[in-house]
Amino acid sequence: MRSRRFTLFSVLLISTISLLQGHASADLNIRSSSSPFSIALETLQKQLGYTFKSIALLRRAMTHASFSEENSRALSILGANVIDAAVSFQSLAKDIDISSKDLNRRISEISAVESSCTVDGLRLGLQKVVRVSPKTNSSAPAVVCGAFRAIFGAIAVDTADCDAAGDIFWAIHGAKVGAALPL
Repeated sequence: MRSRRFTLFSVLLISTISLLQGHASADLNIRSSSSPFSIALETLQKQLGYTFKSIALLRRAMTHASFSEENSRALSILGANVIDAAVSFQSLAKDIDISSKDLNRRISEISAVESSCTVDGLRLGLQKVVRVSPKTNSSAPAVVCGAFRAIFGAIAVDTADCDAAGDIFWAIHGAKVGAALPL
């Protein structure tokens, strides 16, 4: 009966706290393991230039909903918002008079599934890292883009700072964006 009274926010808050506080010993076990997935996560952290305090967050970010109920969906939503905010902030910092139409176009060009979101994810090799069910194509644009976005959601939770996640996004994506989009 009591579980029915929990709001979605309360459930998400409890889950986030659990992820941040409850996985310290699991992180040590994961780091000491040499499974192919653990090795892939270590390599991915080097590519990102960011080492997770809670590797469990990156594990979750690299787990598609087809693979497990503990998956990247919520982190992907947060990551999409981190990316949108980073693009918005950079665009407005360079041109405060940018039209809403142009701002939305820039956000869409960077975060749309069929565009650079997937390209960036493929460049990182996420299709080789993300865990999916045998019936799911890990190279599908929606899967790769979802994993890419989830990384930045996981970084935001790991650092408790969306700006830090946005900075890492720009480090991964930024050089290409500067050439592709006139800011």
